Amino acid sequence: MVTIFLLYFVCLLIFVTTESLLVNITILESAVAKGAVCLDGTPPAYHLDRGSGPGMNNWVISLEGGGWCKNVTLCLTRKNTRLGSSAKMDHQLPFSGMMSNDPNFNPEFYNWNRVSVRYCDGGSFTGDVEAIDPGTGLHYRGARIFKAIMEELLTQGMNTSQNAILSGCSAGGLATILHCDNFRTLLPNNAKVKCFSDAGYFIHLNDISGKPYIEQYFNDVVTLHGSAKNLPPSCTSKLKPGLCFFPENVGKQIKTPLFIINAAYDHWQVRNILVAPGTDPKGAWTSCKANMKNCTPDQLTVLQGFREDFLKSLEGLGPSSTRGYYINSCFSHCQSQQQAYWFGLNSPRLFNKTIAEAVRDWFLETDQYRHIDCPYPCDKTCVESTDIITSQHI
Repeated sequence: MVTIFLLYFVCLLIFVTTESLLVNITILESAVAKGAVCLDGTPPAYHLDRGSGPGMNNWVISLEGGGWCKNVTLCLTRKNTRLGSSAKMDHQLPFSGMMSNDPNFNPEFYNWNRVSVRYCDGGSFTGDVEAIDPGTGLHYRGARIFKAIMEELLTQGMNTSQNAILSGCSAGGLATILHCDNFRTLLPNNAKVKCFSDAGYFIHLNDISGKPYIEQYFNDVVTLHGSAKNLPPSCTSKLKPGLCFFPENVGKQIKTPLFIINAAYDHWQVRNILVAPGTDPKGAWTSCKANMKNCTPDQLTVLQGFREDFLKSLEGLGPSSTRGYYINSCFSHCQSQQQAYWFGLNSPRLFNKTIAEAVRDWFLETDQYRHIDCPYPCDKTCVESTDIITSQHI
């Protein structure tokens, strides 16, 4: 047992020292006066690593992920963690993948200003409820956090950006889609501004029992956090606000160039949307959810159907001259900030390009890059989830 722990520690040390930069936290105390606070009322936070040389006027903003809280009980649980309180956050955060400062690991963006915005509101940076629950002390102020931190970064030099990217993974990837056009309005008209969402394209789908679990979940999140007023009005004017948390209902109206990185078998969606909590009481899906290699033929058929539904949802966005996508067939979730997925000799490849190379080509407009992988198990380049150390951004 000691040997196993020692081996893990050595692997973690190698991962941090060779592929990650530890970046200090900045607690934005001034945001409190604006009511821009975490669930527990503490100030929001971010981590900034300054660019250099040709990248000094270029910015990558990454919105941290971490799910959502749909009711008071779940929000109270988050309140006592880094996902609800800046007082619980680590003072340093590893920057890896697209956040790395090493050109060997991040050849396009290594010398840009790179910012990780911490996630502590539980509503994908959309909530804005003025009242504070006197019994719980919970604050639902995610939209104010986004605004306050963007205003702070503008004073830090983002107001003179030549190039800027808003990104994020998981709940942060969804927030990227929801805030994309808003982000564009904050920056100079002559700046090249684009967004890319990593594992944030959550689809509107019934679970294996036929129930609309994720629809009800998102509706509860939007209601609790008072998110409706901060969702795209082009959607809320036509659909219930909860449905405007689904990218398929807001994506087609986004005017700012958007790149979508997603696994067609996104394992978070498989585990939480397709096989939703309570739908597998006997645990028949437990082994399959851990690794697709363990799935029965019938379960693989269901997963192939999930992939088809995902692709239909994506295709429903319609054509766009500025939208790109990288849809591989890995069983993964959040790939841009994990070095093993982002850029390396053994990274996943789609049309012989890593995710980093595809994003580079799309951003520089040398390739529109709209590619979808063949169905599982044809892609042999996928990284096994057990082979990597999971990033805390997920």
